[in-house]
Amino acid sequence: MSFPYRLIATDLDGTLLRSDETVSQRTRDALAAATAAGAAHIIVTGRAVPWTRHILDDLGYQGLAVCGQGAQVYHAGEHKLLTSVTLDRQLAGLALAKLETEVGPLAVAAARDGLDGDVVVGPGYLLQEGPLPAVSLDDPAELWHAPINKVYIQHPSLDDDALARTARESVGNLVDVVVAGRGIVEMLPLGLSKATGLSLAARRLGVKASGTIAFGDMPNDVPMFAWSAHGVAMANAHDALKAVAQEITASNEHDGIAVVLEQLLA
Repeated sequence: MSFPYRLIATDLDGTLLRSDETVSQRTRDALAAATAAGAAHIIVTGRAVPWTRHILDDLGYQGLAVCGQGAQVYHAGEHKLLTSVTLDRQLAGLALAKLETEVGPLAVAAARDGLDGDVVVGPGYLLQEGPLPAVSLDDPAELWHAPINKVYIQHPSLDDDALARTARESVGNLVDVVVAGRGIVEMLPLGLSKATGLSLAARRLGVKASGTIAFGDMPNDVPMFAWSAHGVAMANAHDALKAVAQEITASNEHDGIAVVLEQLLA
């Protein structure tokens, strides 16, 4: 049995994971069959390592994972951080202050760097439902007390797309801004994306973009699709990602990854 791609890159939330944060047996079997046929599977997620590690362990995943929106390349089998890019805190503070002069006060959180870096949450920031751990801060100044990979921002009335668009227009020369999920707008180091992290990991694996198929659901997956040979958007994907996808599959709740892999394996 042969497989036409050497690398399968999958996002986590809304893509590989169902809403209950599990991976279906059908999808597990399809990925196992594809890897047995010679492909490598790599997870490429906006989540930082501490929010990803338990899922990798549950999957028995031993390879590389790209975490933190491309900031971190993590070796799951060795529980080792191979590369990590941090966001300049002075620059992030400047960008935040400049944006707030445009839109008013923002609720802010940040992902601290490292294998065990906390997600720290300032006053008013609403985490999405789920079991992911975070540390609440009473003083927003504490956000900047340790190195960070990214800053999360929320606005009381602007929706995610409008907030991200305004942020790009206002501070896009200082930081990159992405929509990574519902209620999740992030400020990143300029030039960082899932594509930069994926290209680093692929180079370590000896795989080129031309041998990569990618699966995703949100606008932060657009660079990964642009880098890969074939981009597959989930049925539940954001319209901005569907617009650049070569293919649209079933939703994350209905084994969309497995549907495509089974066809490729047939």
